[in-house]
Amino acid sequence: MSTLRSILVHLDGTDRAEVRLRLAHRLAALHGSALTALFAVSPSVLAVLPMIGGLPPMPMAGDIDPDHRAHAAAMFERLLQDHASRSDWHELRGEPVVESFVQHALTSDLMVLGQRDPRDKAGFDVPADFVEAVVLASGKPALVVPFAGRVSPNPGRVLVAWRCAREAARALETALPLLRSAQEVHLVAPVSASDPEHGTTMSRLRDYLRLHGVGQLREHKALAEDRHAGEALLSLAQETGAGLIVMGAYGHSPARELMLGGATRTVLERASVPVWMAH
Repeated sequence: MSTLRSILVHLDGTDRAEVRLRLAHRLAALHGSALTALFAVSPSVLAVLPMIGGLPPMPMAGDIDPDHRAHAAAMFERLLQDHASRSDWHELRGEPVVESFVQHALTSDLMVLGQRDPRDKAGFDVPADFVEAVVLASGKPALVVPFAGRVSPNPGRVLVAWRCAREAARALETALPLLRSAQEVHLVAPVSASDPEHGTTMSRLRDYLRLHGVGQLREHKALAEDRHAGEALLSLAQETGAGLIVMGAYGHSPARELMLGGATRTVLERASVPVWMAH
């Protein structure tokens, strides 16, 4: 039985939000999931002139961009006509975006999020660190959709980036519904001083996946655990033709100052295929 019973997809004013919602609808249909679309952006900030007496100017919250909301709502309604899966609309109205989105995510099995496109100004009312923040704060798995390219709810080839860490184990466990249906699952892990028995570790990983009905496993040469690990992982994804990367999201968030691992940041910024992440 699939564990993806509830899916939460993030909507904003970008055109790419439609790709995310279409993908979420198709995942919901495949796994019998309830789908919730959450329009979540930050309100504009209005500058205030200094008052007589020398008081410093204070920013004030403005309104949500009405055009962005109208764009997202029209797209949501249009896609309801194309898909039979149940879908609900929710929206934030000035609440703290990250914190409020996390509250919704805590009772969802999967978040469908969008990679930030630095060239699309329609997405600038979403915090730049939105994806990283909600993944680290919620502890829920996320499917991060790239800002370009085609995506599939049922990728034929999947690349699993494994480490002996809680984050990787969480990502792997939650991605099992997609791994079972893949034609090939490629496995790779870094050489780490904390895991000197690399061969034994990979053997346990293969056994675990087979127990869960995941076959057609392909193991690759270990990656060096250095500052280039993210680039090497993305190169391997391209080489194998992977339509999905599964990996842990490494980092922490003291007082909302995100401290991400180098490979996590690189993949989030540069991946051209969807990435299944969990913290």
